[in-house]
Amino acid sequence: MFETVLHVVLVIMSLSLAACFYRTIVGPTMSDRIVALDTFGINLIGFIGIIMILQETIAYAEVILVLGILAFVGSIALAKFLERGTIFDRSRDHR
Repeated sequence: MFETVLHVVLVIMSLSLAACFYRTIVGPTMSDRIVALDTFGINLIGFIGIIMILQETIAYAEVILVLGILAFVGSIALAKFLERGTIFDRSRDHR
């Protein structure tokens, strides 16, 4: 029974990933695209976590950690770019 529930959740999460991908491509504003990319990363982490439960392994734990770090850094970089127009600040006072 538990495996059936996990398979149903994988199908629902696949639909959620498709919706996030669509919003990333179409999204009317840049903010919508950033939120969709962040949500895509979170859903992908959950998707891989459920696959780990189904396979009864922890082989993908490092993949989940890397995806989490990349999703976080990417969201912060895109938000900073959206706010300031640049990611790296190059001030003249830097010595």
